[in-house]
Amino acid sequence: MTDIFLQLLPFFALLGCGYIAVWTGLLSDTAIANLTRFVFYFALSAMLFNFASDLPISYIFDRQLVLAYSSASMVLYCLMTLIGRLRGCNIEESAIEAQCGVIGNTGFLGLPVLVLMFGDRAAAPVMLTLSVDLVLFGSLVVAIISANRDGRLSPVVFVTISKGLLKNPMILAMVFGLLWSLLGLPKPAPMANFLDLLGAAATPCALFAIGGSLVAKTAERVSVAGWISFAKLVLHPIFVVIATLWIFEIDPFLAAIVIASSAMPVAGNIYILAEHYKVAPHRVSSSILFSTIFSIVTLTLVIGFVSSMTST
Repeated sequence: MTDIFLQLLPFFALLGCGYIAVWTGLLSDTAIANLTRFVFYFALSAMLFNFASDLPISYIFDRQLVLAYSSASMVLYCLMTLIGRLRGCNIEESAIEAQCGVIGNTGFLGLPVLVLMFGDRAAAPVMLTLSVDLVLFGSLVVAIISANRDGRLSPVVFVTISKGLLKNPMILAMVFGLLWSLLGLPKPAPMANFLDLLGAAATPCALFAIGGSLVAKTAERVSVAGWISFAKLVLHPIFVVIATLWIFEIDPFLAAIVIASSAMPVAGNIYILAEHYKVAPHRVSSSILFSTIFSIVTLTLVIGFVSSMTST
């Protein structure tokens, strides 16, 4: 475990650098927001396209793996929604809490960390989990909130969801990358060098931006944030372990990467969603802060658990 912690330490050190830069006033919140946009629209998209363009489509659309991950996540989503309702939360607050429990920082943290630790082969299962998170659960929470406010599920909601997906650069990067692979198109040397150069900026910039964004996160509703963090960092990996190893019997390497992906802390973009719809933004903010801090320990334990599986 010590070796794994030391391998993860540089990643969290980059988070710490971002936090210190904003906390000391060296960089402003605006600077971090702009850095996040650079990563989101350029660096991470280049990395995703690069990986996807070198993969057969079957590697991404592994039906059994999709079923295993999505079913495990959906069970936890329903459980958290039920617990939220029993605690007295309304349906929108319960949906946002459930969203925090199943959507991790897979793009900004999971992909860079797991690819660097387990090699390029890890990219396919990580992108699969990212696709499920964006398409299935990203659409689900918007549909639930919209249906609750309108009293029905209007066709307009599906148009809004579709537009959001089509505008997401991570989805576009993966789709165009897979099309590039499907068509068997070569990547000229200048193009390959450009993508390598831009994609290489994704990891340090993303981690730095995550750290900087934590300064603005609050620590309100500590007990609720603790429960959500526990669900994301502990229950989500456990549910995925059960689904991938015991129910669907997934290839050990693929299962290991998906389990590690599920152990990532709460995704930062859920706060944007919560703020946009005015649904428990402070609760989400606390969950992001707590889960990111605690993931230093939990992620070490989960990666230690799955490491032996990747060598088989």
